[in-house]
Amino acid sequence: MNKKWLQIALSTASLALAVALVVYLPQIVHALTGAKVSWHEIGREFGRLSWQTIVLMTALWLASLWAYTFVMTSALPGLTHLQALTLNAAGSAVSNLLPFGGAAGVAVTFGMTRGWGFANRPIVVYTLVTGIWNSLFRFILPAVGILGLLVAGKATNPTVAKAGWAGAVSILALVAVVAAALYWDRAAGALGRALDGLVRLAPRRFRPAEHAASAAIERLRRDTAEIIHRKWLGLSLGMISFLALQCLIMAACLVATGSYPGPAETVAVFALSRVLTTALVTPSGAGIMEGGVAALLIGAFGQHASGATAAAILFGFWTYTIEIPWGGLALGGWALLRRRDGRAAQARSESEAALAVSPDPGHVIT
Repeated sequence: MNKKWLQIALSTASLALAVALVVYLPQIVHALTGAKVSWHEIGREFGRLSWQTIVLMTALWLASLWAYTFVMTSALPGLTHLQALTLNAAGSAVSNLLPFGGAAGVAVTFGMTRGWGFANRPIVVYTLVTGIWNSLFRFILPAVGILGLLVAGKATNPTVAKAGWAGAVSILALVAVVAAALYWDRAAGALGRALDGLVRLAPRRFRPAEHAASAAIERLRRDTAEIIHRKWLGLSLGMISFLALQCLIMAACLVATGSYPGPAETVAVFALSRVLTTALVTPSGAGIMEGGVAALLIGAFGQHASGATAAAILFGFWTYTIEIPWGGLALGGWALLRRRDGRAAQARSESEAALAVSPDPGHVIT
């Protein structure tokens, strides 16, 4: 009971903080950049949105959700795209309402997929594979953003450019090492031995059991290797399509508010937004993402404060806020269908039981 009340208190505090960060976003932007902006000016930017722009953003958002279903169906063979769409919506709604909402999202995943007849082991593998793919691409995004700025010649001086190249290459090299360890037995063994060597450098009281690191990596690799070997292309193309469509949503938000800084800068802003969603203080980094995006647009790319702040809030709506009612509808629809199917199954069972105990209609009682 104490743990339950603690979870409720933390969730309430986290949501309250997210709301406060958004409410005081103009003051936060002023503190970070020195630019002055008011909610009146931000509202004026929203008022300029045309219905064609709203339709375009809606189409991009729905397309991005559909693209991600290819990641999900690749990670869990037998899952249909409609089931994946429902599962993604419900899981996102729960995750977006709670701090550390990933655990609650996993619980929703288990409940829904078990209801569809999937066994525990494929669900665990699905959770691991999608989690790994999301993490890998979350690492790749900052490198892509840095490379985009460097290729576009946006580095302020040669020293910054060299540091950018070094950082981007290092990130991509780390991702390549992890991907190789997941895909190839020999690479997994080599990485495990290297981690064991690093562990032995730690004080004895902090060391895990011998070969624990390599054993853990081997267990993870065994559980995910079969899916990754067979479905890596679908997983990757689905994730790339999903992120590309979300980046287009960002571009549409920037263009609609008159704060579009250019293609390379847009990729960098989008990459930062995705990194900031990992902030665990608020659900999905709500409030923190908007402040960081607005600060980058204003401070680094010279966009006017009202348009940049409006674009950040608008992008937060399409990638966070709208997922809550959308997921609630999906979860409610799934629950209603499950109840209906349960009643139908019970009715069939009772009918079969009645037929089993009824007398033979051809038998005459005398």
